[in-house]
Amino acid sequence: MATIEENVRNIWSRIEEAAQRSGREGEKIELVAVSKTVEPGRINEAIRCGIEIIGENRIQEAEGKFQEITEPVTKHLVGHLQTNKAKKAVELFDFIQSVDSERIACEISRRALDKGKVMDVLVEVNTSCEETKFGIEPEQALPLIETISKLEGIKIKGLMTIGLFSDDPEDTRPCFKRLKTFFEEVKSANVPGVEMKCLSMGMTSDFEVAIEEGSNMVRVGTGIFGLRSY
Repeated sequence: MATIEENVRNIWSRIEEAAQRSGREGEKIELVAVSKTVEPGRINEAIRCGIEIIGENRIQEAEGKFQEITEPVTKHLVGHLQTNKAKKAVELFDFIQSVDSERIACEISRRALDKGKVMDVLVEVNTSCEETKFGIEPEQALPLIETISKLEGIKIKGLMTIGLFSDDPEDTRPCFKRLKTFFEEVKSANVPGVEMKCLSMGMTSDFEVAIEEGSNMVRVGTGIFGLRSY
């Protein structure tokens, strides 16, 4: 069984190769190590191996673990956020990747202002059109961005999506193409206060395809920490 250090090195090598295929440099891609169900000791080990961003899916789990993460790291919320958990999310995380409604954006903004901070966020778009997935519908995303960009407690930094669930990474490519196209459309709209910087797409099973289609932030869990035990 490979060590975390070996896994991290392997993922970065694959990121570099995928970036080169798309005419970019691997160092321009950000790697989020998704640490759902992973114990703090192993997260600290990953950070010592060069991981600079970790991603958690659930507020309650993150709250318990973060007290034991001793290494310096940036913390992203990558899972769905309910409005009643916004206050705790603002306290725990540096970045929220899963904004998909005006209601949750307003609550994040309100809680951030209470803390005297501005929260960096991504708008999550449902590019696969699967009803089981969270995320705003693509045609509703620009109006949402235009509306929530006026909130003082958040800063929109880009877009996020979860590709189609499939054993074949190629099946996810249309999702990533769709988000990249929309990313460029939002950029061209020049919405005041919006900084289209991050395009977060691609996970362990499909991050190379995502990078080929323009992703500059990938969320890898199993590829770093191994299969999860629930």
